[in-house]
Amino acid sequence: MAPYRTGSSLTGRPVPGLPRRRRRIYAIIGLLAALGGVIVFATLLGSVRIPFTTTFRILLDQLPGIDIASTWQSTTETIILSMRLPRVVLAGIVGAALSIAGATYQGLFRNPLADPYLIGVTQGAALGAVIGFSLPFQWQGMGFGVIPMLAFAGALVTVFVVYNLARVGKTIPTTTLILAGVALGALCSSIVSYLIITSGDKMHGIVFWLMGSFSLSDWSEVRFVLPYVITGVVVILLYARSLNVMQLDEEQAQQLGVDVEKVKRILLAAATLITAAAVSFVGTIGFVGIIIPHTVRLIWGPDYRFLLPLSLLSGAVFLILADLVARTALAPMEIPVGVITAICGAPFFLYILRRKRKAVFF
Repeated sequence: MAPYRTGSSLTGRPVPGLPRRRRRIYAIIGLLAALGGVIVFATLLGSVRIPFTTTFRILLDQLPGIDIASTWQSTTETIILSMRLPRVVLAGIVGAALSIAGATYQGLFRNPLADPYLIGVTQGAALGAVIGFSLPFQWQGMGFGVIPMLAFAGALVTVFVVYNLARVGKTIPTTTLILAGVALGALCSSIVSYLIITSGDKMHGIVFWLMGSFSLSDWSEVRFVLPYVITGVVVILLYARSLNVMQLDEEQAQQLGVDVEKVKRILLAAATLITAAAVSFVGTIGFVGIIIPHTVRLIWGPDYRFLLPLSLLSGAVFLILADLVARTALAPMEIPVGVITAICGAPFFLYILRRKRKAVFF
């Protein structure tokens, strides 16, 4: 495995090159503006044609302190605020969560191909969801269903088991963690395959969920996912400098004052929490956690103090646009968004493998 590129800029020490730092700050501001524009654009488009000015005024009317006289029909407002906007917002949250989780896993494991698949998070969520599909009843309560709740539980249980399988004394060797994740993930995938084969007429729903979709999104899902994502993102951002230092070997990181094992546990828990929350409602959406962090790293560099927020914003923009393509490309038929991200991600993954062969990843 090619080591991450290290240097004084990665340890948070003052370095020359302020213009580069300024470019990254400008990039964050630009991505914030792009995110706002993409949200309006994605809310504007749909099977029912609504003028841009009407869409913009309805959205503007929701901001605090702004009161616009209503000249639109109530059904138009319902379509914008209750159908399209929660879907767009949830896509942005999931894209941000998967991207920053992928960047965190890659830094934590010092593995450029690491993503939620690697430690079994996604497979555990898929197993929980498929068990939910297979139940003879479908519980509903407080706006949530049994399927997302079991998916969330499946992801957390899988990582708990992987963590304890990989632990050696008080340490968590990266190699054993990855091997335990791959092995348990494979086991979960096998059980999922068996359940799909024996699911009868439920097979279509299971397969559609596994390919990822925002088609059933509403505000209750946003309210459920958002607190977990905010909590995990804040924790990860607080440890951005530690991630930089951990790109050195562990002994050097310890000498620089980083409690490596403690940081591993905290970041693993935070990244897993936001991944589990994200996939529990929308299914397994692959490649976002690889595409976005690597693109950001190639454009703006490997400094995690900027890589993490830039990945978060870029991931939100990317998945909103991917979902927009998924629901409009073959309208009225909808393509699972996981298919769109896979079409983008697979060639990019091969590109990364090509770069890895040349040992010029980081």
